[in-house]
Amino acid sequence: MSVLPLVFTSGWASGVNAYAVILLFGIFGATGVSDEVPESLQRTDVLIVAGVLFLCEAVADKIPYVDSIWDSVHTVIRPVAGAVVAALLAGESGSLSEIAAGAIGGSTALMSHLVKSGTRMAINTSPEPFSNVAMSVAEDLGVAGIITFAVFHPVAAAIIAATLLVLGIVVVVFLASRIRRFLRRRAQRHEEKQLAATVGGRPPG
Repeated sequence: MSVLPLVFTSGWASGVNAYAVILLFGIFGATGVSDEVPESLQRTDVLIVAGVLFLCEAVADKIPYVDSIWDSVHTVIRPVAGAVVAALLAGESGSLSEIAAGAIGGSTALMSHLVKSGTRMAINTSPEPFSNVAMSVAEDLGVAGIITFAVFHPVAAAIIAATLLVLGIVVVVFLASRIRRFLRRRAQRHEEKQLAATVGGRPPG
């Protein structure tokens, strides 16, 4: 499949920010920058929805703890988006190549999404909010840069995406202790809220 490198890269990027991928591909196709973009991604309604959701993610992704909630909600959305975009890039509806592309795009998106979610959990163990903003901006710029690069140099972009994915997995493994600490703190806060609600609801003696 000559489109395989682009499929892999789009899958990785979708796991980080699926709405940015759809928006960028749509713009590149609509403006004639790339002939590889299917018409379904160039539709005005698709571009508007992707743009609005991208702005929502741009805000939510920079707020501590809100970003982790947003990631949890998108555990299904990002892999599905990655699979759909990959299948559309492969073309030939119902063909084996489209099915294979969807599987590659979806699985790659899932892996990069898990890397992003795990990294954010570790970052949220820090009390300051600046690391969330810095990481979010870096991710947005990274997705924009690698998708743009993939349009012109798909093989090189796929190599970069694969390298980033492997490095991300290594980082998440290294930060596993911080992730476990984050989960313990969240469980403790939940228990404290339940206890406070129970005590507050008792009638005066």
